[in-house]
Amino acid sequence: MVSYYCSHSCPGGRPMELAQDGDMVIGGIFSFRTGFNFREFKFAQVMIFAINEINKNPEILPNVTIGYKIYNRCGTMDILRAALALAGGTQKEISHDNCTETDTVQAILGHSGSRPTIAFAQVVGRFQIPVISHFATCACLSDRKRYPSFFRTIPSDYYQSRALAKLVKYFGWTWVGAVAVNNEYGFNGIAAFIQAAQEYGICIEYSEAFSSSDPPKRLFEITEVIRMSTSRVIVAFMTHREVKLLSTALYQQNITGLQWIGSDAWITDDSLADSRGHSLLVGSLGFTVRRAKITGLEDQFFKNFWEEVFDCSLDETENTQTQSCSGFESLENVDSVFTDVSELRFSNNVYKSVYAVAKALDALVKCNKKLLPNENCIKPKNIQPWQVRNLYVNFTTAEGERVSFDSNGDSLASYELVNLQMTNKGTLTGETVGIFDASLPESHQFIMNSIPIVWSNGLEGVPVSVCSKQCAPGTQKVLSKGKPICCYDCIPCPTGEISNVTDSILCMKCPLEYWSNRERDACIPKHIEFLVYGEILGTLLAFFSLFGVLITAMTAIIFYCHKETPLVRANNSELSFLLLFSLTLCFLCSLTFIGRPTEWSCMLRHTAFGITFVLCISCVLGKTIVVLMAFRATLPGRNVMKWFGPAQQRISVLAFTAIQVLICILWLTINPPFPFMNLSLYNDRIILECNLGSVVGFWAVLGYIGLLALLCFVLAFLARSLPDNFNEAKFITFSMLIFCAVWIAFVPAYVSSPGKFTVAVEIFAILASSYGLLLCIFLPKCFILLFRPEKNTKKHIMGKSSNNDIQY
Repeated sequence: MVSYYCSHSCPGGRPMELAQDGDMVIGGIFSFRTGFNFREFKFAQVMIFAINEINKNPEILPNVTIGYKIYNRCGTMDILRAALALAGGTQKEISHDNCTETDTVQAILGHSGSRPTIAFAQVVGRFQIPVISHFATCACLSDRKRYPSFFRTIPSDYYQSRALAKLVKYFGWTWVGAVAVNNEYGFNGIAAFIQAAQEYGICIEYSEAFSSSDPPKRLFEITEVIRMSTSRVIVAFMTHREVKLLSTALYQQNITGLQWIGSDAWITDDSLADSRGHSLLVGSLGFTVRRAKITGLEDQFFKNFWEEVFDCSLDETENTQTQSCSGFESLENVDSVFTDVSELRFSNNVYKSVYAVAKALDALVKCNKKLLPNENCIKPKNIQPWQVRNLYVNFTTAEGERVSFDSNGDSLASYELVNLQMTNKGTLTGETVGIFDASLPESHQFIMNSIPIVWSNGLEGVPVSVCSKQCAPGTQKVLSKGKPICCYDCIPCPTGEISNVTDSILCMKCPLEYWSNRERDACIPKHIEFLVYGEILGTLLAFFSLFGVLITAMTAIIFYCHKETPLVRANNSELSFLLLFSLTLCFLCSLTFIGRPTEWSCMLRHTAFGITFVLCISCVLGKTIVVLMAFRATLPGRNVMKWFGPAQQRISVLAFTAIQVLICILWLTINPPFPFMNLSLYNDRIILECNLGSVVGFWAVLGYIGLLALLCFVLAFLARSLPDNFNEAKFITFSMLIFCAVWIAFVPAYVSSPGKFTVAVEIFAILASSYGLLLCIFLPKCFILLFRPEKNTKKHIMGKSSNNDIQY
């Protein structure tokens, strides 16, 4: 087994950097010569380490050795030439007769970049040679029609893009900018991110693309777009070269306060600290492949690495201006990416790629029936690349990591979320703060750990990047005209509607018995409104009701004290006292209309009102008839009082009242009044009122009162021509006129008054008509009894009428 640096010109025009003979050969393409890229050189060394480890393992490909051919290429065209060289193979002599054969590689590992991989994978695919990349993440490479033999041990950008969108959503950033590298890697990655972001309700303020080869004007244009933007988060789907250019340009223009979200192509790149604007990248977040350790991997010391680090030459025969190495150089104090093998990320992908090829070759050699159910054993020298390509391996590494490929050649999507933090040495390091595993259920794919995150510009809290501030509870989002859905105005919920969460898109209507509070963030029970004693209106009405009772009682006392006087006797004292009693009941029944309506109070208030008023009007009607009869009885030859004496008066009052009692009984039996919550009258409160039950019953009661009042008014009006000193009919006429006027006006006022004012109108009508009867009928008589006793004589009362005795 020979390992060597190829010094002769191999196909492709340039020499292979590293090569080793073997029964089967694996090719590799890396780019480590230009500026000596330590990371790429480590990839090559890990490939060599893995191949040597397999060759030493008797359980994998026993008695078969694997060789390698590693090309170092930087430009896309040179990389394509190297791939064609590996696909075409080299001619080697196999006998003394100068016969030759082509030693085509079984697989090609690389390249690190998506752009060159896209270029050669499609071409190599026609030779059916498997290409396994450790770093090319472009989602476009999952297209099996264009890249039939492509595999990768790094997840596709499709998963990374969705993971980045979930990351942005997790931190509440709904207004972000996007910048991509101007190639398929950038376009595909940022397009997948934008699609996923839109699914999560994230808006993109701007989307720009450029490459490191673009003129400076393009970079200036992008920095201006970022400077004028309002979003504070930049999602950068670029390589480390574009990131360093952009961060430096932003640093020069003092554009700070931006939170960077990066793709795996640059988020852990150790060269970021070389740029002037690297301080702007502190706090950046991004996903990268999970770190791993490779047991037994030690520092690989090779000529190129040694000469690069110590600036000396190991080949004394070469005529160079560089001094020869002394042999006393030491790597103990050298701190480089190459010497640090404690945390491997992408290098581990190279390691897994080598083992994936070895596992496929091992299955072919050992006739693994699980992978080759219909195939016979194949000799190592007869294995063809297309047979390796058709094997979809599934194995677990020594460190317990599972390796497999799906039908598109993609590996399992699993990332670490890293946070770029500044070390004491002034370099940037990626601290793992979370993981993303696409194999887990949707709600458990993204998991944060307890390590604190360092944010951009040293902020202590999570940066805010929204087009519009959150709408507080009590408001709803309304889209701003001509702007993305993330830009909106916060409009207060209408009355009666609430929103109890932030950023609500709709306000919910409160249930019928509830209403929105002042903040519109909760439904509270509606205020139940009814006429109460505690409010001014209720107090006034109760006062006038009780005052009416007091005046009526005083009137009764005055009449009782003068019951034997001609004036009292001439006014039919029995009906007068009954009328005063009924008026007292009328004043008191108005109190039943005040207070919380209950089942009993609703029935009592209307029936008591109807019966007491009929009793009152019946007494007034009796007095009117008595006046008429008394006048007729004073005429010669007339003796009509015997037809309407005290007994007949009592019977008439009882009969009139009994009719009203019957109407009320029918009303209460058929459909009585009941408490009712009126929800339709007002939106913000409930009116607790007495539903009439039977409207016919109510208007029958009221109509009967009106009929008696009208009859009384007509009779009193007919008696208006009686002698002045005796004519009580005149006062009854005035009282009935007031009574009828009040209750005629009551009808439209009752119908049109809302809520508790309906009750107030009814109480007012009761009090007004009661006061009208009391004052018109009894006030003049009380005045004579108290202040004009000289007029309280039989002679004065009879006046010009006959001197015959009247039956009082």
